[in-house]
Amino acid sequence: MALVNIASPQDIQRMRVVGKMAAETLMLVGEKLVAGMSTEDIDRLVREDTLRRGAKCAPLHYHGFPKSVCTSINDVVCHGIPAPDAILKDGDIVNVDVTTLYDGYHGDTSATFYVGKPSEGARRVTEVSRKCLDLGIAEVRDGARLGDIGAAIQEYAEANGCSVVRKFVGHGIGKKFHDEPKVSHIGKRGTGVRLRAGMIFTIEPMINLGDYEVDILDDDWTAVTHDGSLSAQFEHTILVTRDGCELLTKRDGPLANSEGLSLLG
Repeated sequence: MALVNIASPQDIQRMRVVGKMAAETLMLVGEKLVAGMSTEDIDRLVREDTLRRGAKCAPLHYHGFPKSVCTSINDVVCHGIPAPDAILKDGDIVNVDVTTLYDGYHGDTSATFYVGKPSEGARRVTEVSRKCLDLGIAEVRDGARLGDIGAAIQEYAEANGCSVVRKFVGHGIGKKFHDEPKVSHIGKRGTGVRLRAGMIFTIEPMINLGDYEVDILDDDWTAVTHDGSLSAQFEHTILVTRDGCELLTKRDGPLANSEGLSLLG
């Protein structure tokens, strides 16, 4: 079994700082998002806000990724590359995945936004994804197991006629962008790595309106649903505590262009 890091008090404080930065940048995106914007505009907004904070955009040049943020529209599951000709239209949903690097630590968070008035299907997959993240987070506490998180997510998604992407998982995070443990969004209760206070990882369920299979486009990054169905995702960076967990990327208020009623921010 891979070694899982337990964060020191100093690590945790630095993760709070960078997590707050990432959360605030994501909130800014929601405030500015309108039909007619390009995903290149979102990339520029994220890059400028991150630099203004004295931080860096972790995705930029990460294993060759060419942009500062991932922007995934409609049937794009994750790792969408911003482009000037990718224009947001009324009715679209778009996931914006922000990872901020500051003082050697990473804060990672994402949300799916509505552009104008979403279709019934777009609203359903987005709200199921949002609820899946909340239910996964609710399982996190010292002594729980990773399988409890995946089970809660999978049970809810499938009960609501959606599927959970298997190919991509949450991950440990801190000084490394992607670290142990790998956090599957499907699972069986009572199985997997036992959670311990001080562990930090992301939960980021990708939920499809159709089948869970995905394809990777020729750019070697963009993942799309195999059947062309809509996909949505929400993500937080989470610290395991003795009596539950702390959301290191919790937002101070509701996201603009996002109708959900998540109690967790």
